[in-house]
Amino acid sequence: MTKTKNENIKVTPLGGVGEIGKAMYVVEIDDEMFIVDSGLMFPEGEMLGIDIVIPDMTYITENKDRLKGIFLTHGHEDAIGSIAYLLNKVQAPVYGSKLTIALAKEHLKAMPAPWNIKFYEVSNRSRMNFAGTYVTFFNTTHSIPDSLGIVFHTSEGAIVHTGEFKFDQSAKGKYRPDMSKMAALGDEGVFILMSDSTEAERPGHTTPESVIAEQLSTTFHKAQGRILIALYASNFIRMQQVLDRAAETGRKVAVIGKSLEMYFHVGLKLGYLEVKEDTVIPVKEIGNYDDSEVAIIVTGNQGEPLHALERIVKRQHKDIRIKDTDTVLITFTPSAGMEVGMYNTMNELAKAGADVLTAIRKVHVSGHGSQEDLKLMLNLMRPKFFIPVQGEYRMLIAHSKLAQQTGMPKSRIFIADKGDIVEYKNGKMRMSGRVQAGNVLIDGIGVGDVGNIVLRDRKLLSEDGIFIVVITLNRKKKTIAAGPEILSRGFVYVRDSGELIEDAGELVKKIVGKYSNKDSFEWTSIKQEIRDTLNSYLYQKTKRRPMIIPIIMEY
Repeated sequence: MTKTKNENIKVTPLGGVGEIGKAMYVVEIDDEMFIVDSGLMFPEGEMLGIDIVIPDMTYITENKDRLKGIFLTHGHEDAIGSIAYLLNKVQAPVYGSKLTIALAKEHLKAMPAPWNIKFYEVSNRSRMNFAGTYVTFFNTTHSIPDSLGIVFHTSEGAIVHTGEFKFDQSAKGKYRPDMSKMAALGDEGVFILMSDSTEAERPGHTTPESVIAEQLSTTFHKAQGRILIALYASNFIRMQQVLDRAAETGRKVAVIGKSLEMYFHVGLKLGYLEVKEDTVIPVKEIGNYDDSEVAIIVTGNQGEPLHALERIVKRQHKDIRIKDTDTVLITFTPSAGMEVGMYNTMNELAKAGADVLTAIRKVHVSGHGSQEDLKLMLNLMRPKFFIPVQGEYRMLIAHSKLAQQTGMPKSRIFIADKGDIVEYKNGKMRMSGRVQAGNVLIDGIGVGDVGNIVLRDRKLLSEDGIFIVVITLNRKKKTIAAGPEILSRGFVYVRDSGELIEDAGELVKKIVGKYSNKDSFEWTSIKQEIRDTLNSYLYQKTKRRPMIIPIIMEY
């Protein structure tokens, strides 16, 4: 605990609650503000054309003068993926483990960022001092090494953010958790616990990684052809297991995916990945080896695992084609919006003759703790108040029920939505209001310029197509000088729909003729009536509602 008496404490999730990914939590201790994680989320099915989704950072930018530090729990995209966008809005030091900081710096290379950002490497032995608090850390087990829990020490006790974690008794080296420090925090007094809820609905303990290592070994020994492994680019533990099995069976490993290559090279450079000499080869050299001597790790350019595999199975990849002797390992759990794409890809792989193995065949386990792991964390920490985080709403509810099973009163559990303020003041903890929060959509280099209206238009275009009417008007004579010319894309095939197109053209002529008898000959009014009339007519004839775009030119 700190010697300074803390009068006001707030915890506000800006992302990572009610969803998987996009983690961002604001911790305010009196006049000082801190951020835990700055992540991204991959788009859901309705977000057509969107590359990534990041948190709305308005509340942070409005209070940037109080921001003292940004703390990163681990190096996955859901924890560091929006760090470049954040640092273009605010200036604050960034704290994280050696690997996490290295990966965060790589993210900053993808877009312009201030040159004078201060990065501080921390470990479970570090202590960072601020005016009203000091911050310490503890090691956790996750699918990427150097993962940390973050602890803000206050006069009321510790505010603990676990990061994403599981308990794995076979974890070694940089994956080993510091359970003694977790227990010590509980003994000293945990005021607020924010804990990972991703697998709160899954009974038991999360399967140890050693089980996956054994299954991968069996697969690598049995497979007669190439082995393709689809994974998230930042899943270091799976990459290491693949590299180990390849060395064990004499296979060469090729890496496909821009993001994967970045993570791979950073891991090699810093010693977080160990590779036997001459094991890794360029993808263009795959043809120089027998299929039984090759393993290929694939992921998409944004780090998600599906995109590259989809391109390969659709024969759109310039270097790889699926063969009927291939074995494909799906070593990830699909996030919301990815399920349909994954199962379609698996079907296409099966059609091509490949042998497809998924988590059911023990080639993947979660990097998150299941129910017994979560209860163990709760019992180690014994918090006064509990805020479940990092999970969809039903997962947060499930986690709150687990906390109650350990003896925690429901009145001390706060299930917060994005933007909700959980505040401790005058000896009481309560929900005290909301701040602006939500999604910011990234499409290409555009940040937040695609909103609900644009997404609605994209959805409409994808479902019913577009119907364009082009006419040229003589404003003086109030007559049609040319047209109407009608274009259809994704709605009907014009050559096979002559009567429909002709009738639509006649309706447009009647509308223009009606306005020629009026004093006002405003294009805006003509366009709106064309839209309304054609919308009704086309729906009556086809039961479809294309986007109707009238284009009027003046002669």
